[in-house]
Amino acid sequence: MSAPTVIGQGGGPAVAGGYAHPSPSTAIVDAVLGGRDGRVVDLATSYEICRRINAAHGRTYYAATRLLPPDKRPHVHALYAFARYADDLVDHLDLAWTPAERRRALESWSDAFLADLRAGRSDDPVGKAVVHTMQVMAVDHADVEAFLRSMAMDLTVTRYETYDDLAVYVHGSAAVIGTMTLPVLEPLTPEARRPAMQLGIAFQLTNFIRDVAEDHARGRIYLPLEDLDRFGVTEAHLRSRQVGPELRRLLAFEIARTRALYRRAEDGWAMLPPASARCIRTAHRLYAGILDRVEASDYQVFRDRAVVPTWQKATVVAHELLRPAG
Repeated sequence: MSAPTVIGQGGGPAVAGGYAHPSPSTAIVDAVLGGRDGRVVDLATSYEICRRINAAHGRTYYAATRLLPPDKRPHVHALYAFARYADDLVDHLDLAWTPAERRRALESWSDAFLADLRAGRSDDPVGKAVVHTMQVMAVDHADVEAFLRSMAMDLTVTRYETYDDLAVYVHGSAAVIGTMTLPVLEPLTPEARRPAMQLGIAFQLTNFIRDVAEDHARGRIYLPLEDLDRFGVTEAHLRSRQVGPELRRLLAFEIARTRALYRRAEDGWAMLPPASARCIRTAHRLYAGILDRVEASDYQVFRDRAVVPTWQKATVVAHELLRPAG
């Protein structure tokens, strides 16, 4: 990511900054830089870019970060921006490229980021803050590598036969996001790692339930095919964009499984200092509320995108602020 990164060499077109065309993340980078020449920024500006990416595209998480001490918030913003930046890259690579070209583009970006991480510095507008956070917080590089492997899977894997198959992807795409955040939260015991991973997976499964329509439009199905078969849901049902009894039963099953993960993740609250516990409880309750919204819409995932309303976010945050410490 130093200099900045140019990807797509060796077959695909060269792409400055790691993107084939504007994406949600790079649009924010451009807005902050205000059209200035060059892409190298100072550390404070890089953290501000990360904050804006989090505020714009992870509003539920962003609301929860307000409960952290001010010195910890930028690190959470940076980790969120890293995940979003990489996910945007996968989703916005030029579809005109061959699969091999798209794979090489992502590998080039990933290799450049890992090189910056090992060097402890980056000149990328987002990467500068991300590398700084991962360095000062001593984030495990193995978790970063696992995340990037799952991002690469999205270029070639569009279906998962079983829940166990999906778990391989979700370990890198979600579980390790929970563990990467732990150094910022300063857990009281190493045992906090397991509930952090469970919560990360619950967040990801919630996304899969909410985003059935969006994912299918991209050619992907993240709900295990064995579950679709169990409830009689076919790809024709998904193409029809109609919610019938089969899909309702499938989504109810997936929601129940995800809620079980949320319940297990509650064990981690007592393993965190008070400010961190408030942040995680807030994110936990707000994101789990998306499942409530899916149910309240009668599972109309093709018509409505389930979101937690602003008033509910404010209510949960206020409740945590009034909650006695400890």
